[in-house]
Amino acid sequence: MKIAKTNAARLLDRAGIDYELIPYAVDEEHLDAGHVAAQLGEDVRQVFKTLVLRGDRTGIFVCVVPGDREVDLKVAARVSGNKSAAMIHVRELLETTGYIRGGCSPIGMKRTFSTYIDRTCRAFDRIYISAGVRGLQIAIDPEALIRFGRLTVAQLTA
Repeated sequence: MKIAKTNAARLLDRAGIDYELIPYAVDEEHLDAGHVAAQLGEDVRQVFKTLVLRGDRTGIFVCVVPGDREVDLKVAARVSGNKSAAMIHVRELLETTGYIRGGCSPIGMKRTFSTYIDRTCRAFDRIYISAGVRGLQIAIDPEALIRFGRLTVAQLTA
């Protein structure tokens, strides 16, 4: 079966980054990382979710955290140079990033935002991130993702 390349995959191709596209069955009722991990047969700690936040000083920024954890808003605010931060409303996601809930990738957003990835990513040889559409994940070496996306590694969860 031929898998259609997403913008995120094309950007990785152009940069010569090694990755694998992995399809999974979408359940509109369960868009969470736990469901994705179960579909992939992988550890949920390796399936990272992309969260878009708004800081009171810097505006929009992105956090990439393990699927079994929640971003600590106070920690994320501090790491990103803000006093406070909150998740943006799901209605703002498409307009802000070009992606929809359940298909938001840290690669290839409409604009470049400061992006932070939880330090636990370094515990794995490869992690999974959204390829930019529901039903498709990118398996990638976390160090390659960090370099390519100029991600800042930090503790983002409590």
